[in-house]
Amino acid sequence: MPEADTGKVEKSFYTDVPQQSELFFLKGSNSYDWGMKNRLARIFDATSGKTVMLAFDHGYFQGPTTGLERPDITILPLAPYADALMLTRGILRSVIPPSLNRATVLRASGGPSILKELSNEHIAMDMDDAVRLNACAVATQVFIGGEFETQSVINLTRLIDMGNRVGMPVLGVTAVGKELVRDTKYIRLATRMCAELGAAFVKTYFVPDFETVTAACPVPIVIAGGKKLPELDALQMAYEAINQGAAGVDMGRNIFQSEAPVAMIRAVRKVVHENMRPEQAYEMFLDLKQQRA
Repeated sequence: MPEADTGKVEKSFYTDVPQQSELFFLKGSNSYDWGMKNRLARIFDATSGKTVMLAFDHGYFQGPTTGLERPDITILPLAPYADALMLTRGILRSVIPPSLNRATVLRASGGPSILKELSNEHIAMDMDDAVRLNACAVATQVFIGGEFETQSVINLTRLIDMGNRVGMPVLGVTAVGKELVRDTKYIRLATRMCAELGAAFVKTYFVPDFETVTAACPVPIVIAGGKKLPELDALQMAYEAINQGAAGVDMGRNIFQSEAPVAMIRAVRKVVHENMRPEQAYEMFLDLKQQRA
């Protein structure tokens, strides 16, 4: 039996100190349940309110992408510098050590390869498996204007319903097909639709007047790195996006295809979390690259 609380020291109930309830730091996220917020707080840094996500889920539709032929060799050295890893459950189980204390965002949609119509995706994993893998979020592609637009939107809403039952955030990823124009009006449409349908955060492309995209989207936006750019250009894009309201980056090829991937992700972190100017971050990149030479 537990011992009775018979201590003679007077109890202190701090009756003169009101209990504090802090507001959650992420845009549009204050009404979520505790588990949802906790998962988001593992993806986004509570001090800066930003995230550096490392995307290497490309193989789910295009196989061994350049730079991802051996993720155990090319990605594992980068993982400690990322706030979150964007990946498939197959690579998580087969390559990522469980001891690596980093948030994970799991690709939850799939179906067609790069040889077929990409918008014909379906939900490709069960929410129970995301919980089993201790994921912090799941992600699905939304093809606004694509051939299978409605199907991709239903994928998103079904994942959101499943996620809400277990406290799992869903990342809506705006996809741009071969025949769709990647302009500001389109990106505003796609990101706002994802948020309206319940996505906890949205991944999209950086476009001119990006501040209108972030202003019109009531949840956090992270930008995709897109195709490989020169390092200074990629850092400039990240800097402009952050200063126009982005809550972070989800970069892949601009990091793992860099001449010095570790130096690049460290430079990106400085831009995202400390608002370091791109020219200064690029000098840092060159110095770190030289040290590893």
